[in-house]
Amino acid sequence: MEEEALQQEMNENLPAENMTDGLPAAGDADADGDGDLDFILDIPLDITVELGRTSMRIKDLLQLGQGAVVELTKLAGEPMEIFVNGKLFARGEVVVVNEKFGVRLTDIVSPQERIKSLR
Repeated sequence: MEEEALQQEMNENLPAENMTDGLPAAGDADADGDGDLDFILDIPLDITVELGRTSMRIKDLLQLGQGAVVELTKLAGEPMEIFVNGKLFARGEVVVVNEKFGVRLTDIVSPQERIKSLR
């Protein structure tokens, strides 16, 4: 008990940047070596598949109605682009899975290109 009181007193006198109670030490990991990554594996990411793009004036947009066709810049059969949190991650082709659309990845952007896009 006395040892706990001494430890608490020492922690109260240390600057905040030196406090590591409750945090794993650098290099600590589970036996399988992936303990350092466990905390990020449940972070949700937004995945977007881009079919195409176009530009339109407001007056043209206001004239759109049910049944109107909006022409996009991509050609039919061209690979779709897959973005993760707004950054290009891969390209792929549209498929149908259990009556829903899906994308089969055909090309993954290299890690070097992904890192470049972050800068």
